[in-house]
Amino acid sequence: MSGVERKGALRSRMLWRVLVPLALTWLIGSAVAAMVAYLFTREAFDRSLVDNAYAIAANVVERDGELSLSLTLPALRGILFDRRDTLYYEILRQDGSLVAGLPGLRDSVPPAGAAAEVRDVRYANEVLRMATVRREDPRPFVVVVAQTMVGRGELLKQLLVYSVAPQAVLLLIIGAWLRRSIGRELEPLGRLQEALQQRDSTDLTPVHVVAESSDVEHLTQTVNALMDRIHRGLRAQREFAGNVAHELRTPLAGIRALADYGLAQKDPSVWQAQLRSVAASQERASRLVDQLLALALADEASDGVVLQAVMIDEIVHHTVLSFLPRADAAGVDLGAVGLDQPVPAMASRELLEGLLNNLIDNALRYGRPTDEQMPRVTVELRVDADDVMLAVTDNGPGMDIQHRDVLLNRWAQGAAGVKLGEGAGLGLAIVSRYSELLQGRLELASGADGRGLGARVRLKRGHS
Repeated sequence: MSGVERKGALRSRMLWRVLVPLALTWLIGSAVAAMVAYLFTREAFDRSLVDNAYAIAANVVERDGELSLSLTLPALRGILFDRRDTLYYEILRQDGSLVAGLPGLRDSVPPAGAAAEVRDVRYANEVLRMATVRREDPRPFVVVVAQTMVGRGELLKQLLVYSVAPQAVLLLIIGAWLRRSIGRELEPLGRLQEALQQRDSTDLTPVHVVAESSDVEHLTQTVNALMDRIHRGLRAQREFAGNVAHELRTPLAGIRALADYGLAQKDPSVWQAQLRSVAASQERASRLVDQLLALALADEASDGVVLQAVMIDEIVHHTVLSFLPRADAAGVDLGAVGLDQPVPAMASRELLEGLLNNLIDNALRYGRPTDEQMPRVTVELRVDADDVMLAVTDNGPGMDIQHRDVLLNRWAQGAAGVKLGEGAGLGLAIVSRYSELLQGRLELASGADGRGLGARVRLKRGHS
């Protein structure tokens, strides 16, 4: 037994899904029509049979105290004439004795006041339809008329043929039309399948398929959107691999040079100094890898970010607390304002934490004043009419207005970063990308009294 079940074509499955219910409906309708035709046919024949019995009963007279039939033989044949069936009659007295006709059609006489009766009987190995009529004048008697059922069956067959045959032909015509229409509607799917089969694994350009239905058009758009996401993901992976290979070459070479120099020395103090340099270089390389990963993940997550109401004040509170040990060790006054009330915002907790981590990290690294003032970094949360502003401000050297937009690009470093020899110019690029994913905007401005740099991110307000 094969492990893979063979599946039918979509056109055949759709055709059967339509034709089977249609055929069942037709069969049920035909059965109902046949039943109705049978009932009306039997009623018509039974009424004719009763009329014949009444016609014969109207010609029963009393002569010399005896009942007799006054009809002549031609007249009687005219009443009982039928081209397909044979009719029999019988006239019985009240005591059941025969007046005229074929004896034995009915054995008993119905009681006085009985209505006309029609039922099936068997006579001489033949099924007959029999009508019984009782009359009381001139004296009580019963007229029985029986008829064979050949004509009824032939008429019913003709009714069924004339009603069923056209419907069967119509069903075949509908089936042929449906097959052609379904095939025509599914042609764009076949073209889409053919276009995808002819491509190699590196071709992720959009597929162009002309479709007459919105469903196939939406499917094509979905396939193209999937290809676009795969293309962006592959591009992000290639960029990440290229960036890692390019940017880590220098710090790794530096670490190797520091280690080689330390190994060539015999003074333990030199070893200790070289090890500290190795640790610092490793820390910078690790931070660079983290930033490159953050950018790659941000590029891949551009279509999968789900924004929901989060309490941004709680995120700011926990993030600031996590940076306090580092700020205290560096002699930086790190504080936060605007956390005295709940502040909901439409955001992603992971992206918001990454954004805030990069802003505080940049401020602690490059936001040191050039004079004797104490370094200060302030995280501010403010609620406006339509949005929430999250700002990280330092009192460092700041930057010129014309250079602010440049720093939002990848690998762009400010004067402070170049002077300190730290970073790779990715921090604000990550913040800018995260702001786009959060449907917010990043603004760079001067800090208080025109000193330092203030990075402000505006987000949509949420509902608590």
